[in-house]
Amino acid sequence: MTTVERPSAEIAELRPVNPGLFRALLRRQASTVTVVTAVARGTDPACLGGIGAPIRAGFTATSFTSVSLDPPLVSFCLGLASSSWPVLARAEHVAVHLLGAGQREAATVFATSGIDRFAAYPDWTSGPFGVPLLDGVLARLLCRVVHRVPAGDHTLVIAEPLALGDGGDGPPLVHHRGGYTTAVPT
Repeated sequence: MTTVERPSAEIAELRPVNPGLFRALLRRQASTVTVVTAVARGTDPACLGGIGAPIRAGFTATSFTSVSLDPPLVSFCLGLASSSWPVLARAEHVAVHLLGAGQREAATVFATSGIDRFAAYPDWTSGPFGVPLLDGVLARLLCRVVHRVPAGDHTLVIAEPLALGDGGDGPPLVHHRGGYTTAVPT
């Protein structure tokens, strides 16, 4: 026989989840800011130079996290409505860039829709597999995409780091309550 306890007053005050409340709650979580870049072949529409030409994508992500140390795996999420999704859906490799406190411009540019983000942020070079690599970041991971997991209106991308780049020490750029700040050790 099992017993069922009455919910405590604290639990009884919980409200049903609605999108606005859920989003407001998530804004309270501080997250490190990354820029994910990728390139894929065959994603270039005819109006941009012909079918089959490689096209780049880059976006600001606050969902980056480690998944496993053995084997090394990381993950990030991307909305299916994102302009970067067609490239990420086909990309075999990506680069994840951990931004430093002084890189708000990069975070803002790669979060802005309707622009050529790589023209607006020229501090990058083409790396292995043609993946764009941002300059001056705290750290960089060049990764191979190993899984794409549908998750509601997003896709969870799981990737295996192939190479690391350490750009130096310093405080990371942090996203909190809809804006950028930094983490200061206490």
